[in-house]
Amino acid sequence: MKILKTALAVTLAATVFALPAAAQEIQERTIRFGHLNNTDHPMSMGARKFAELVGAKSGGKLKVQEFPSNQLGNEMQQQSALQGGVQEMTAPAPTSLAGIVKEFGLLDFPFTVTSFKQADELLDGPLGKALLAKLPEKGLVGLTFFDLGFRNVTNSRRPITKAEDLQGVKLRVIPNPVFLDTFRTFGANPVPMPFAELYGALESKAVDGQENPFSVILSNKFFEVQKYLSATNHVYAANIILVSKKFWDRLSPAEQKILQDSAIEARDYQRKVSREMAGKALSELKAKGMEINELAPAEVAKMRQMVKPIHDKFANEYDPALVKTFRSELERVQKL
Repeated sequence: MKILKTALAVTLAATVFALPAAAQEIQERTIRFGHLNNTDHPMSMGARKFAELVGAKSGGKLKVQEFPSNQLGNEMQQQSALQGGVQEMTAPAPTSLAGIVKEFGLLDFPFTVTSFKQADELLDGPLGKALLAKLPEKGLVGLTFFDLGFRNVTNSRRPITKAEDLQGVKLRVIPNPVFLDTFRTFGANPVPMPFAELYGALESKAVDGQENPFSVILSNKFFEVQKYLSATNHVYAANIILVSKKFWDRLSPAEQKILQDSAIEARDYQRKVSREMAGKALSELKAKGMEINELAPAEVAKMRQMVKPIHDKFANEYDPALVKTFRSELERVQKL
């Protein structure tokens, strides 16, 4: 009995001694998570799910505070804030990262994937991992990709039923060379512009149109200043969940694991919600008076052929190893 009591005392002492060490692995921290979308957008819902998961996994010690609707600045400003270590997290489109890691432009190649399944396989597989691996040297850590959806063109001039209909249309695009060349190929006049300035530019007719997923078009009330919505599905878009490397490096391995695991769980939830909402958004946009049209398969095939030189041009400027991965992965996922 004495031996048993002694063993029990030793076990209890070891447990008590171990608790402070374990607790110290997770400290009280506030994580500012900024993004450009409104609170009714699937990106915001994913951010809130992420915050909920992080809070639960950390016993409430890690608190994620969401700042939607450009409250912390536009995408480029928030990206710079992460690199400087003055903001912890953001979620830009990969297009915004092409300025510091140009190979992210591969994700903007038009008319590549045609389904969500293909898109997920591409982003969650070797290509997505290889792209994320290029970020730490730029002061950023990428956790995963949230769904933004297929991009579609809206404008105030006419329906876009074929490439020629884009002739002369002044179209706001993300400041990304692949997007600029793509719409120049179709005869449009692409205008790079921060998202925060877009509604005003559409309202004043400084630009004729823009291109974004259905949920973004609805959430930002573009139906108030745009009449025509053409389901071009020209590019699949995602949001990349970024963490400041300066902040990441201050985290313990346990804290880093909580953020990474929570991001993956939130991603699966966010993708489901986002895709359900995209279908509902299209119906709502129609109900709000937008004229909606789809492109005939023959016209899509024609546009795909027109942009092949863009694929080749930019592929020649990128890391050959990553381009090889991109092409082999694209060949694999397009069979799905």
